[in-house]
Amino acid sequence: MTTTFAAKDLPTRFDFKDAQARWYQCWEDNKYFHSEPDPNKKPFTIVIPPPNVTGALHLGHALNNSLQDILIRMKRMQGFNTLWMPGTDHAGIATQAVVERRLHEEEGKTRHDLGREALVQRIWNWKESYEKRILGQLKSMGCSCDWDRVRFTLDDVCATAVRQTFYDLFSKQLIYRGKRLVNWDTFLQTAVSDDEVFHETIKGHFWHIRYPVIDPKPGEPEFVTIATTRPETMLGDTAVAVHPDPAKAFDKLEAELAEKLAAAPTKEKADIQAEIERIAERRKTKLAALEQLRDMAIDGRMLNLPLLDRPIPLVADEWAKPEMGSGCVKITPAHDANDYEVGGRCNLPKINILNPDGTMNSNAGPYQGLAIKQCRSQLVDDLDAKDLLVEVEDREIELAHSDRSKTPIEPYLADQWFVKMADLAQSAMDAVTDGRVTIHPPRYQKGYLDWLGEKRDWPVSRQLWWGHRIPVWAVTGTPEHLTALTLPHVESLDLASDRQTTKSGLEDKVTTFVAAGPKEGEYTIFSCVAPGNESLEQQLNDAGMTQEDDVLDTWFSSALWPHSTLGWPRKTPELEYYYPTSVLITSRDIITLWVARMVLTGLNNMGEIPFSDVFIHPKILDGYGETMSKSKGNGVDPLE
Repeated sequence: MTTTFAAKDLPTRFDFKDAQARWYQCWEDNKYFHSEPDPNKKPFTIVIPPPNVTGALHLGHALNNSLQDILIRMKRMQGFNTLWMPGTDHAGIATQAVVERRLHEEEGKTRHDLGREALVQRIWNWKESYEKRILGQLKSMGCSCDWDRVRFTLDDVCATAVRQTFYDLFSKQLIYRGKRLVNWDTFLQTAVSDDEVFHETIKGHFWHIRYPVIDPKPGEPEFVTIATTRPETMLGDTAVAVHPDPAKAFDKLEAELAEKLAAAPTKEKADIQAEIERIAERRKTKLAALEQLRDMAIDGRMLNLPLLDRPIPLVADEWAKPEMGSGCVKITPAHDANDYEVGGRCNLPKINILNPDGTMNSNAGPYQGLAIKQCRSQLVDDLDAKDLLVEVEDREIELAHSDRSKTPIEPYLADQWFVKMADLAQSAMDAVTDGRVTIHPPRYQKGYLDWLGEKRDWPVSRQLWWGHRIPVWAVTGTPEHLTALTLPHVESLDLASDRQTTKSGLEDKVTTFVAAGPKEGEYTIFSCVAPGNESLEQQLNDAGMTQEDDVLDTWFSSALWPHSTLGWPRKTPELEYYYPTSVLITSRDIITLWVARMVLTGLNNMGEIPFSDVFIHPKILDGYGETMSKSKGNGVDPLE
């Protein structure tokens, strides 16, 4: 048999786009990438690091997914029952920031102009558009994912896992609500984690300001001078600190410098010797004055806070550095992390001077309503007019910015939900140190272990509208008000106890705690509801309780990805067969944000590690050495 081809049947040029689309469709039609649990085959599972729906994929995603595709195809040819689980991440703060910025630029509106429901609908529209594009890019790159199993971190399956995890942690008292100093994004009006903050060095100033001493005794100074890079925060000052033993501090510093000089290479010795001489001269000229101020602090002397005429104490605390500036430091517990610690040690009040949008509140007195920069300018002029501004010194300073909105970060005192990390972090550390989880290359284990080793509680609440709304209902009031409520889930309200007894039949559906309220004599009842109990939620609403407005940190849902995508908390055949997954392939910048949290939540929820091997690949940078990012808009489409 012979086949005759016409000239038109033999194209002179290979149409790779047509061939690519035709063969990929063939693969999909024949379910070559689909996997079902098969006890006769050994599984090999990879969960895709879910791309954020903030925008299209870039070359970094191309590298990451190419590595996964090579591995999954190799294992498929070796006879493994392979599952490459695809999906996308709702990326709470990042996606809302992109949509809000576009709303502001194109329509001159804020989210509050639209309202919660309308803004969330716009973000869903954004998600639908970009998720379709992202999945199309993955298919065009030839990624052999199981497209019958696409998951999204806000879909019903993942939402159930998020709700159950939060409920379990809440019931174990591993989640709590507290007022803490957080990184505050004034544009998005939400807390952001330390890992979502970037620092840059800019040209700034040190303002040297005089604080009058109230009723100075003979021989005492009339003023104490401090220096600050953020003069507007003085409106929230509650003390000025001096070192409790400046002589001892000088001794320690000189000993450290002498040791450093002895060990230093020749080229560094001159600078160290110059610093030793500076400290010696400073001891000679400043020690007596600092010891006098220390004695005044011990004696309980007070200063007058300029412009607000509010008395504040002079306190002794080691945060003050005798070798720097005047040796005294202003203390603003509500707007500086170190000052917050000093405030705790010295029992100082915490005065918040900012509204959530970054304008000054009523505690700022005559500066109320001004934006931060406006307040700073006016305040400096007022200090100068009162002859309280000693000097303005040009300096390079480090400024923190939100990685999402690019606006300056303000330390801000806010009520937040936290996860207690001590035991959870230790379990994830043990998994690596005992070899159950191996990170390749091994040099990346240090960052993982160092970060978890700090065991800082995880602030998981975000003041956003896009995300998993925190499943807690609350009501605040006096004992008389609260005991008069008809609570459908509490056996008998007992304000003397923190944990309340749940009515019979509801023990696995709701957990309730009582805490001190925001005002003296008030209490707050917090009730967390497990997933799938909508009728109970309505009963709580009817009883006068209100659900939290905040949503969860996007990394909370991402941390559950290896088991939530397989159906947990339901005991599905997929979960039993494919978990734990085999390998994770990801970039170094999310080892702490994502990898560490997947390990600790996997151990907490499943009792098993989520994967045994983590492969870290390099990052692809743009022409300026910056990380490619969808939110930055500097990525290169891998299809171009």
